[in-house]
Amino acid sequence: MKIEKYNQKLLAILGTVGVIFLIVALIAFISITIMEYRRYSPEDIETGILSDDKIEKLQKDNKREQVISYEIPILIDTLKSVYIVPVSHKTLNEKEDITGLLNAFTSSEIEPSDKRYSGRYYGAYNNVIVYDPNIENNKKIFEKRVNFNEINTEYFDNEIFLLIKASEKDTNKDGVINLEDFKSLYIYSFKQNKLKKVGIEGMDVYGYNFINKSKDLIIIFGVDKNKDGKFNEYNEPTLIKKYEFKSGKLNDIINSNTNSELQKMLEGTKK
Repeated sequence: MKIEKYNQKLLAILGTVGVIFLIVALIAFISITIMEYRRYSPEDIETGILSDDKIEKLQKDNKREQVISYEIPILIDTLKSVYIVPVSHKTLNEKEDITGLLNAFTSSEIEPSDKRYSGRYYGAYNNVIVYDPNIENNKKIFEKRVNFNEINTEYFDNEIFLLIKASEKDTNKDGVINLEDFKSLYIYSFKQNKLKKVGIEGMDVYGYNFINKSKDLIIIFGVDKNKDGKFNEYNEPTLIKKYEFKSGKLNDIINSNTNSELQKMLEGTKK
């Protein structure tokens, strides 16, 4: 009897310890998952660059709140050994005096990878540097203040594109230029060594796809129906256009007559 009671107590203790261990392991797994999602989530819109109004106020006091930070170089063209260096930014805990150029290099927290042809990179970016180690040359592709969180690459037989949806104005007037503001699509051609901007004033570039076997794109624009300076995908409409890369023209895919007929059918004014 004593042995049976001892075994029962031992099993109960071991069972309790096992349950506690599983609970702790589950909590740790959930915590790590949440941290990783917050760290790499492409939907993160909290990090942005300060609006022009805030920048002007800081400059009057010879102060700054954000500093440049560089990410690990990414090999884009394996044949020519050309890299891009994403330029991100950090927001300081306290304002600091502007004392000339900041000479600070912070490495990326992302582990370097040999997956050289991955087509998508996430982060909190404000520029991209094209770096050619063969001739020790580097070039920034943006000549103005922008904010973006994703760099896409597209490979053709004789061409490589960088595609970036970036905000350049504080359109919703919240004091920060981030992903809630209107975005334009920027296309950098390595062959032409040139950056093209595609956008419509007062609209947001919501998404895009390349047309099969072509460098032309179908672009989805978000319409700011209530004029609040941002696009709400849940209750504001989108329209689609075709972008011809060679000519730089944006053309309607759905003509105005078809659009009008569809709207009348939807609202019931056309029987």
